[in-house]
Amino acid sequence: MKFKFSYKKSGLYLLMLTVFVLTLVPFIWMLSASLMTEGGANQFPPRLFPDKITWEHYQRLFKQMNIIRYFINSVIISISITVISLILNSMAGFAFAKYRFPGKNRLFKLLLAAMVIPAQVTMLPLFLMLNRMGVINSYLGVIIPGMASIYGIFLIRQYIISIPDSLIEAARIDGASDFYIYWRLILPLAKPILVTLALFTFMGAWNDFLWPLIVMTKDSMYTLPVALANLMGEHAQDTELMMAGAVVTVFPVLIIFLVTQKYYIRGIMLGSVKE
Repeated sequence: MKFKFSYKKSGLYLLMLTVFVLTLVPFIWMLSASLMTEGGANQFPPRLFPDKITWEHYQRLFKQMNIIRYFINSVIISISITVISLILNSMAGFAFAKYRFPGKNRLFKLLLAAMVIPAQVTMLPLFLMLNRMGVINSYLGVIIPGMASIYGIFLIRQYIISIPDSLIEAARIDGASDFYIYWRLILPLAKPILVTLALFTFMGAWNDFLWPLIVMTKDSMYTLPVALANLMGEHAQDTELMMAGAVVTVFPVLIIFLVTQKYYIRGIMLGSVKE
């Protein structure tokens, strides 16, 4: 078989390799810097790998900086937001996809129009509302705004539209209730898009910095991104310690993405169905 050289394909592969390297190198340096001795990350020219591996910065994080408490806060908030939003978004998406009611299309278009409003615009009224509810400085203060999202409703609706109406009608003929159809039929069939949305939601909640910073004032309630920002303020010259904190913050999300990658890709591909 004769090999045919193609400048177009070679250029594409070279571009992909360049993007891959540029994306991967910062993560490698972050992990490497967290294992360097004090001052090693500030040397010039910068080193990609440590001369001597040390775990002292991780020990300081877990023994002196209360990082476990911040980690638990992030886990509780992120999992709660993910689970609740999946339930509410899937219910709303199912209703918009398969139910008929007056004003459905207008309401859906209104929701889509609201997506163009910047989140920062709604932060002040949202803060005032939550303050009147008495949930500032609590897990609920962070969880409530993330309980449902327009993007999540849209994503699930687009996927559920592709499920044949005949399956739902057959279930109704057999005597299945609406909740039974939603729970036992729709959710299993929508598993790929649910996993995709769960990943998006978890990553968004886990990495969220601005809203937890506004709502939380007690140090014991901080999430990892807020705690990491404070760490940078208190230890501005301790680059190795900050990189260790960044590794602790990034590592769980990276593991979750790698585990759910096949569902994520499938959900994105199948969720692009148009009405």
